Amino acid sequence: MAAGFAREAGVDWGCQRPAAWEESATARPPRKDAHVEDRPSPAAWRPRRPGRTGAAAAGPGWWCGCGCKQRQRRAPGAAPAPAAGSELRLGALFPFSGSLALLGDESFRGLELAVEERNAAGGLLGRAIRLAKGDAAGPEQAMAELRRLQSAERVAAGFGTFASHLGFAASQAAEMQGLPYFELGAIADPITERGFRNLYRLCPRASDFARDSVAVIPELLAGAWSTPAAALRIAVLHEDGLYGQTVSGLQESQLRARGLTQVERIGYSARTVELSPVLERLRAVRADVVLHTGYQNDIVLFYRGMKEAGWRPRMVIGSGAGYSLTDTARSVGPEFEGTLDVDFPVAVAEAVAPGVAAFVELYKKRYGSDPRSGHSLANYVGARLVLEALQRAGGLERDKVRAALLATDVAEGTTATGWGARFDEKGQNLRARPCLAQWQGGRLVTVGPAEAAVAPLRAVMGGTG
Repeated sequence: MAAGFAREAGVDWGCQRPAAWEESATARPPRKDAHVEDRPSPAAWRPRRPGRTGAAAAGPGWWCGCGCKQRQRRAPGAAPAPAAGSELRLGALFPFSGSLALLGDESFRGLELAVEERNAAGGLLGRAIRLAKGDAAGPEQAMAELRRLQSAERVAAGFGTFASHLGFAASQAAEMQGLPYFELGAIADPITERGFRNLYRLCPRASDFARDSVAVIPELLAGAWSTPAAALRIAVLHEDGLYGQTVSGLQESQLRARGLTQVERIGYSARTVELSPVLERLRAVRADVVLHTGYQNDIVLFYRGMKEAGWRPRMVIGSGAGYSLTDTARSVGPEFEGTLDVDFPVAVAEAVAPGVAAFVELYKKRYGSDPRSGHSLANYVGARLVLEALQRAGGLERDKVRAALLATDVAEGTTATGWGARFDEKGQNLRARPCLAQWQGGRLVTVGPAEAAVAPLRAVMGGTG
């Protein structure tokens, strides 16, 4: 797929706090063939019978109050019991609880589908893959869970995490442990700017999101509104975490480079429950366009506040995360119609994303609904690329893994996201690009670039155009 309607020559320019999720990641019955280990909730505390072994019980012990498995003490110098020889354990580190859990679970589903597909084809390196789940509800927990996955679950590599602040922390722990780590969805540029040798990111970066979200204004909206781009008043709104600060800072740089008029930049706490002062400032500066980087809760507050105030800009442009969720659209209602979102693709032209329709059918068969956002597709495609590279590596030693990943050369327009794969020395995939999407008729559909679009852009918010 092309780099996007605003790709700049020679420049390679990708969340996340939804409200309390409505569908529990552990609500559905476990599949016997899923090869996924779930840690029980505190309500499921139970004693462990001595001598119980196997994939779900690495040794005698019990479940403690925090949900982690406490093993019986071994005699001094005794070696831990070996993992089952027929299994290859891989870590799946996502926020499965707390306010990020909905998108965390949606991201995990993509990885889960890729692993089930691989197992059906014979596994990896002749072994069945078993995913060991870790709950990364916060940065400290992400680091602790990464260490647990390596030490207790003995995973050979880790996958995660969708949220930038979690991916930043988890990848640091993985690097310290010498564990290969594959980031499938966290976009903040600093994640891959630390010189790590065991980190690989499959998805686009915040700089890609910033570039394309700003480009919408002069290249699409100004013409549709018959207004000079320089006359449009643009405000930057963001949550104050790593995700929001990275995207918004890069958006400011893009606005300056294009000579566009920025009238305000406002940051707020991701835990806020009140955005009325923010709305007053945006209204006071008469913002025509608001570039917003936020989570689901923030977005719902923002739109409800606009409705109560009887004011809104001519357009809101989101940068993924909560803007991608069908749950957000349902919570906001008709006012969400027409909102633009630079995001991972989901409803995208098959011609540039071969296999996207088959993925949607696979998802519906497995989970009983359409994908809730593009995160599942992005994680599915990213995980497939990694698993194929690991198979080519012929082993999971760090040097072999790195050589295989850096040798990967997949053309754009050949995967279900439209992405390709080519990694730089930092471990960043340079052939992953976001799309421009818009909420139309309750669905998030791709409207740019032209070759990826499945619907024309509408330059009016609120379902009136």
